[in-house]
Amino acid sequence: MATFLYRLGRTAFRRRWSVVLLWAAVLVAVGAGAVKAPAATDDGSFIPGIEAQKAFDLMDQRFPGSSADGASARIVFVAPGGQKVTGADHRAAIEKLVDETAGGTQVDSAVSPFQAKAVSKDATTAYATVTYKVKADELTDTSKKTLENAIDRARDGGLTVEVGGTALATQPAAGGAAEGMGVAIAAVVLLVTFGSLAAAGLPLLTALIGVGISIASVLALGSTFGLSMTTGTLASMLGLAVGIDYALFVVSRYREERAKGHTPQEAAGLAAGTAGSAVVFAGLTVVIALAGLSVVGVPMLTKMGLAAAGAVVVAVLIALTLVPAFLGLWPNAVLSRATRKSGSGSGSGSGSGSGKHAETGEQAETGKQNGGTRWARFVLRRPVPVLLAGVAGLGVLALPATDLQMGMPGDEAKPTSTTERRAYDALADGFGAGFNGPLTIVVDAKGADDPKAAVDTVTKEIGATDGVVSVSAARFNPAGDTAVFSAVPATGPSEQTTKDLVHTIRAERPAAESATGATFEVTGSTAMNIDVAQALQDALVPYLAVVVGLAFVLLLLVFRSVLVPVKAALGFLLSVLAALGSVVAVFQWGWGAELLGVEQTGPIMSLMPIFLVGIVFGLAMDYEVFLVARMREAYVHGDRPAQAVVTGFRHSARVVAAAALIMIAVFSGFIGSSESMIKTIGFGLAVAVLFDAFVVRMALVPAVLALLGERAWWLPRRLDKALPRVDVEGEALQSRLGAGTLHGGADAKEADDREPARA
Repeated sequence: MATFLYRLGRTAFRRRWSVVLLWAAVLVAVGAGAVKAPAATDDGSFIPGIEAQKAFDLMDQRFPGSSADGASARIVFVAPGGQKVTGADHRAAIEKLVDETAGGTQVDSAVSPFQAKAVSKDATTAYATVTYKVKADELTDTSKKTLENAIDRARDGGLTVEVGGTALATQPAAGGAAEGMGVAIAAVVLLVTFGSLAAAGLPLLTALIGVGISIASVLALGSTFGLSMTTGTLASMLGLAVGIDYALFVVSRYREERAKGHTPQEAAGLAAGTAGSAVVFAGLTVVIALAGLSVVGVPMLTKMGLAAAGAVVVAVLIALTLVPAFLGLWPNAVLSRATRKSGSGSGSGSGSGSGKHAETGEQAETGKQNGGTRWARFVLRRPVPVLLAGVAGLGVLALPATDLQMGMPGDEAKPTSTTERRAYDALADGFGAGFNGPLTIVVDAKGADDPKAAVDTVTKEIGATDGVVSVSAARFNPAGDTAVFSAVPATGPSEQTTKDLVHTIRAERPAAESATGATFEVTGSTAMNIDVAQALQDALVPYLAVVVGLAFVLLLLVFRSVLVPVKAALGFLLSVLAALGSVVAVFQWGWGAELLGVEQTGPIMSLMPIFLVGIVFGLAMDYEVFLVARMREAYVHGDRPAQAVVTGFRHSARVVAAAALIMIAVFSGFIGSSESMIKTIGFGLAVAVLFDAFVVRMALVPAVLALLGERAWWLPRRLDKALPRVDVEGEALQSRLGAGTLHGGADAKEADDREPARA
């Protein structure tokens, strides 16, 4: 692979304009597709097979002509202080609003609060329910405008009117300025790392091109595969982070090879063959982890994982082709000022590495001291205290994860600036906390001798259950064999008591079926969220085991060691658990929540922990490969174990630290999103990278290697023979290059192809 990538890098460098134009054509093509593509459909997050979903499916079958998941609007009316909604003027305004909305072609029903007895006991609050025949994303502008105009007229009469439900749901605002701040911080880190505007700008430019292609692809394919804007946001988040990092590794290696005296084209080839090999492997681990999310069985999670995996593939391809092509356009501009002044990067060397070594800019001399060297020696002198401090610190941060509660926060988690949140609060004040999370009971009475009597019995039994405040009248389907009614809990939809109530009601099913011949299922948004959370919580540990096992196998192939993969997998577990603990502490317990703009704490988004595990696994393997591969390379070439650690840090620590800071900056930018899931994932990924890169890889890894010594690189002989060889650092490439057999007589042609060095 290293040889192939070496040739690919040289070709991209030589045919730079063709490569640049090809990527420009791809960007234009997918951009045009995104502009012409219809809007994406709602991708949902339901899991086939869970009870709540089965009940929805039964409703679709038994109630023809109405969609169980059609759009709805719950319009909440609050009378001014000292007045009541039952007053003549307010009542007339409410009735007029219901009449105006009921006539819409997409409206299934519009029920007045006075007809449905949806008025609070003190008559200060009421609500009207409007249901539609189609999903929210299928509502026409005319339907939405009719509802909005009716609401505005009701407000003119003095009523406070807020709207919940999906019909007019507020679209989450993008991170915008916060995301831009993340990119700006990344630019500063790159500038400090490289000391060159061109070297700092190149990874940003190529990463933005990759993100543009990825997002345009998501938009172009959105209607076909049901890819939502949330899917696109997560793809852009990861695509931007790895796009910058992968380009950073290639540019850094190119500068290092130029500092050794290699010609620009040869340096580009070597960078693609060495750092590019590590990029391919690192990208592969991320793709496998993200694509593996499909085994969890959640359609939305599968789409998010595959879209993000596609963004990573684009980032890898750009790092291997477009980055060398841009290096061909500006071969000297990416070098540090000190290297350009020294003349070592002029391209006059023979390409064999025998030219004058630069003692500035790239740390080419093996004995040169830098921050990575000093830190590595510090850890090597005190491995036990560093190891204990790191493990203890991450262990303490991981403790809150034991209280992880998963759910799907709804309107209660939205900012108070949204009408959905204000409607939620008004209903809770007027009707009780549980009113915002009613349970929908679907009674299948086909097997009952008297369906109506059976439904009445089920309704009374559920209404008498502790924790149920009230039940509505049952509504039968045209065939008269299926009924639907609502049960209002005493507690809010995200509270543990409500979850226990759902389990209690379901436990009553065998007795009800035995007594009446009818059975029932519990659904609705509250029950659906409970079932989804439980299914994902059950899948979290198996998925974590699969990911850790995959990490062990992949690192066994790369490092040809048993203990190094074990250490890497355990470190990954520590960083993930510490990140989850931090998320629980902030978003569930509320520690420092106001600093992040979190207005409502509660259960953690059900999708978030599994998605966090998948992404952090890939990123953790990135740092492991780029850092430890250099240590193994030094050990194989004769360094003693301790010295190999120092050598690895000398060459890689600064770049890995810069890559981690960039990812932290990019992920932190998404904390500014108003969408709860994006905010949570952005924070979780940022702290996970912080813990994994700076605590696990930079502190625990050298400490463990120092304690293991020679045993760190031990591998049984039989296993050594059985395992295929994966040359991540291009060891074979360097050997063949030294022997002069890599590209034969191409050196003469290279002199003709090489353009004059430019600043």
